[in-house]
Amino acid sequence: MNIIVCVKRVPDTETRIRVGDDGTSIDPSGVKYVLSPYDEFAVEAALRVREARGEGEVTVVTLGDDASQETLRSALAMGADKALLLQGEATADGLATARALAAEIETADPSLVLLGVKAADDDQQQVGPMLATLLGRPCATAVSGFELSDASVTCHSEVEGGTQVLELPLPAVLTITKGEYEPRYASLKGIMAAKRKPLETKEAQTAPSRLRVRTMELPPERSAGRIVGEGPDAVPELVRLLREEANVL
Repeated sequence: MNIIVCVKRVPDTETRIRVGDDGTSIDPSGVKYVLSPYDEFAVEAALRVREARGEGEVTVVTLGDDASQETLRSALAMGADKALLLQGEATADGLATARALAAEIETADPSLVLLGVKAADDDQQQVGPMLATLLGRPCATAVSGFELSDASVTCHSEVEGGTQVLELPLPAVLTITKGEYEPRYASLKGIMAAKRKPLETKEAQTAPSRLRVRTMELPPERSAGRIVGEGPDAVPELVRLLREEANVL
């Protein structure tokens, strides 16, 4: 079974973000970029399928510039077999991204396409379903676990208040969320092996982005806290402030 995992290069979630001088992008100076955490779940899921079946190939694919090779090498160090960099601009237009991925994946015809449920930077949660639609394949989102048979995949998807069980025919597209696929750490052996694994680069079939970021700004600073008293005697004053100042009661 051949599996393709679509991944994205994003700023480290612990990085302190600053807005750039143009007001529409982040200042990249001093920012560490990593493989999006939800994409790590997808890579881990693909590796476990290959290991359980004892055969198959895991390919990681991303859309971006040359700096994205580092992200692909991270996935190769985890255990993926090969990588493909589609050179093109990664924009806020999820449909443009999905179209670039679909143009490549359609010719590869994998049994399973996996993505993280969302990217850690834009949190749009749309590329996976759009990709499935363009490929004409069934899709399950927010999958925390799945089981494969020869012709179908049974998915456990997180929904409000419980878990939804879906059965999809193969080939299919799944977006993976946090669940049973805790990503493994890359070993020193895996890191060294990643340097020798194939990483292909080709021009992406991209369309102009239909979305434009108009402004970007940091959230406002939180106001300082206020102590209104101690113990039960402070309750009336707290209730008054919540009603009259905060307007939440």
